[in-house]
Amino acid sequence: MQVYEELKARGLIAQVTDEPEIREMINSGKAVFYIGFDPTADSLHVGHFMALCLMKRLQMAGNRPIALLGGGTGMIGDPSGRTDLRKVLTKEAIDHNIACFKKQMSRFIEFGEGKAMMVNNADWLLDLNYLEVLRDVGPCFSVNNMLRAECYKQRMEKGLTFLEFNYMIMQSYDFYHLFKEYGCNMQFGGDDQWSNMLGGTELIRKKLGKDAYAMTITLLLNSEGKKMGKTSSGAVWLDPNKTSPYEFYQYWRNVDDADVLKCIRMLTFIPLEEIDKMDKWQGSELNRAKEILAFELTKLVHGEEEARKAQEASQALFGKGTNTENMPSTVLTAEDFENGKIGIIDMMIKASLVKSRGEARRLIDQGGVSVNDEKVKNIDFTVSEDALKEKAIVIKKGKKVFHKISL
Repeated sequence: MQVYEELKARGLIAQVTDEPEIREMINSGKAVFYIGFDPTADSLHVGHFMALCLMKRLQMAGNRPIALLGGGTGMIGDPSGRTDLRKVLTKEAIDHNIACFKKQMSRFIEFGEGKAMMVNNADWLLDLNYLEVLRDVGPCFSVNNMLRAECYKQRMEKGLTFLEFNYMIMQSYDFYHLFKEYGCNMQFGGDDQWSNMLGGTELIRKKLGKDAYAMTITLLLNSEGKKMGKTSSGAVWLDPNKTSPYEFYQYWRNVDDADVLKCIRMLTFIPLEEIDKMDKWQGSELNRAKEILAFELTKLVHGEEEARKAQEASQALFGKGTNTENMPSTVLTAEDFENGKIGIIDMMIKASLVKSRGEARRLIDQGGVSVNDEKVKNIDFTVSEDALKEKAIVIKKGKKVFHKISL
C-alpha cells in the first residue's frame, strides 16, 4: 500500500483539493508541504500531535515537511473554532513559545539540509507594508466569500473584530510566500482550517497562475464536539513538566472504547494488518488495546524508558503489579503539618489534584476521594506525620486519577 492510500485507510484525510494530483505527489515523494503552528503556549499539546505524526509519516516516504511557526500570525490570533477573542500575546512571549516548539518538534521531525525546514512567518509578515498588501493581495479576496467561511461563523455571533478578519489573508499569504520561496506545493491542516487553506490556494492561482493544493486532516476524538487533547483539568501537553509521562499515558489509557482503534490507526505506526486483527477485540481485549495505544504514543513523545515506567505505574494501580515508584507524587515537609497532622483538602491542593478548597469539598461530599482505597467520608479527614514517616499514601480522585503522598 502506498503512503496516500495508507493515510486514507488510517482515516487521516478529511477533504482535499485535486485528489489525483495530491495522490501522485505524495506517493512519488514530491510533496513539499507545510503545517502551521501558532505559538499560543510554551508547549505543544496533544492537539498538535496528529499533525506531527502526519509530518513524520510523509517525511519517511520521501516528502519534505515545512514546520511554519506563527510568530507573525500569532500576534493576531486564529478565530477558527473560537467563540471569544484570543488573548493577544506580547512579542517576547511569542518568541519564548517558539523556542519551546522548536525543541519539541525536533523529537518528531528530522530537520537539516535537504530535510525538513522550520520557518517563522514573522520573518516576512512583520515587514509587509499595509498599503502594498491592500493593493497587491486585497483584490484576490471576496468579502462575501470570507463572511461565509466556517472559521468566522461562530465569531460573527458575538462580534468578529477586524483584527481577526485579517487572519485568513495572513495565512493565505504564508502559503503564497512559501510557494514562491521554497517551492511549497501543498498545505495541511485541521478541518477548521479549510476556508483559510482554500484562500491560500486561490491567492497562488490568481497571483501566479499556478496550482497549489490543500488537504485537511480529521480532528481526532471529535465525535462529541471536543477537540483532541482536552480533559476536565485542561490540555494534555507534550512537555513532561506540564503533563508528566504517566499522565500522558493515562490520558490515552482512558480513551473511550469507541475511540481506541481509531486512535491506534491514526496515531501509531503499528502496521494496518495488525490493527485490522484488533477490530474483533471486545471486553477485556479493548483494555489491552488501550494499553498498546498508551505505550506506543508515550514512547513516541517521551521515549521507551518513560513509557515503560508509566505502564508499570498504571498496571500497579489497576491491580496488575506492585510498583508505585513511577506514580505521580508529592513530597511533603515538616512545615506542611500543623500539630503533627495534615488535612485531606490541604494534601489535594498541594498535589494539584484540585484548583480550590471548594472543589475538594465537593469531590469529598460526592464520594469521589479515597485514601489507600478507603473512601474519605469527612472533609476533616487527616493524616499524621508519623503515619507518613512509616508509609506513603495514595489518594484516588474519581475512578482514574491516582497520586502518591510521601514525607
